[in-house]
Amino acid sequence: MQLEFERVLKNNNQKLTGQRQAIFNLLKNSDPQSLSNMLKNSNNLFDRTSLYRTIDLFIKLGIAERINIGWKYKIELSDKFTHHHHHLTCINCHKIIDIPEESYFEDYINNLAKKNNFAITRHQIEIEGHCQNCKKV
Repeated sequence: MQLEFERVLKNNNQKLTGQRQAIFNLLKNSDPQSLSNMLKNSNNLFDRTSLYRTIDLFIKLGIAERINIGWKYKIELSDKFTHHHHHLTCINCHKIIDIPEESYFEDYINNLAKKNNFAITRHQIEIEGHCQNCKKV
């Protein structure tokens, strides 16, 4: 994972800085996070402006991606660094549950693209509803 991160930066003429490494480390092996949560967990290694600029760069380079939750979003590493998956998002508490890659999702998407002579470059499925705790309320 680390070598791929460094390769992506190098191939795009970007340097591996301490701040970029710290932000990448925050995203590794974690659930999707809001930018404010990342800032809280940063131990003052970077400021808000640096975080926003770095996340924008990571999204541009395909290192990270946004998960939209209404008008807000959370950030996670892209499929280059994690297994491909989709999400269930609670519209009440904003909890995000990963849906592991299931062949029937992927088979359906690939068949749909083939039927329409469409070349998929990326896809993301977000399902919204209420999690187990919120549906009880």
